[in-house]
Formats: sequence, structure tokens, C-alpha cells
Amino acid sequence: MSSSSAKSALTDGVFLDTSALYAVFDGDDCAYAEASRTWGELLRLDTTLHISNYVIVELTALLQRRLGVAAVDALTAYVLPWVNISWIGEALHDQAVAGLLTGGRRDLSLVDCASFAAMRKLGLRRVFTFDAHFAEQGFEVLPAAS
Repeated sequence: MSSSSAKSALTDGVFLDTSALYAVFDGDDCAYAEASRTWGELLRLDTTLHISNYVIVELTALLQRRLGVAAVDALTAYVLPWVNISWIGEALHDQAVAGLLTGGRRDLSLVDCASFAAMRKLGLRRVFTFDAHFAEQGFEVLPAAS
């Protein structure tokens, strides 16, 4: 993919998931190198980035527990000001719960189901994640699975 086609492919936006953003923060994460490379490319291409308040809550808890409050401070200071936050309200929450119950799987989280609902509402097709559930739902995963 040429640089101009890569840029145009990402201009409609990319949703940010906990798994990939966490890997960007944790240098010991097995996906750190790939996550950092993809994150850098998203920033270099000035991609419009989206996240939900549910992902923020999940990511904040994970960062605080595993890496400490300084990591939460970095998220708050250096990432969140530059992304569009989609607030999961009652209607999207109800869709997420319905998706979770319909899926009937122990490994599918409410946060993932809320992310799927938010992405569909926003018309987003691409997601920065290492979570295979997004590909199962028909979304394009970044970085692409090898």
C-alpha cells in the first residue's frame, strides 16, 4: 500500500481498543514492538482516533494495576486529549448487553460488545487491537494479523 493510499484508508478513523493501547504503554508486553510501530504510523498519518468511555475505564484499571498511576497520568495527558471519546449511554449499553447475552461466550466481554456497538454507530471499520473478537465481528484489525 502506498503512503497516500494508506493515509486515505485511515482518514475515516480508527477505534482504539484496550489490548493495543496497553501494549503501547508496557514495554514488556509481547506485542509492544508491533503495537508501537502501528501506533507511530497512526500518529504519522494523522489518523482520526476514537475510543469509548468503557475502553478508557478498562484501560485505566489495567494500567493502574500493572504499571502504576504514572501510566494512567500518561494516558490522560498524552493520549486522551487527542482522541474522540464516544460516551456509551443507555441505548448502546443495552445493545452491548444484548450482544453479550446473544453471543453466550465466557471470553467475550461487555466492553468488547460496547466497542462493537460504538464502532457500528460511528461507521468505523478499522480498530487498533490484538483482540480477535473484532475480526470475528467483521472489523479490519490493525496491525493486520500475520
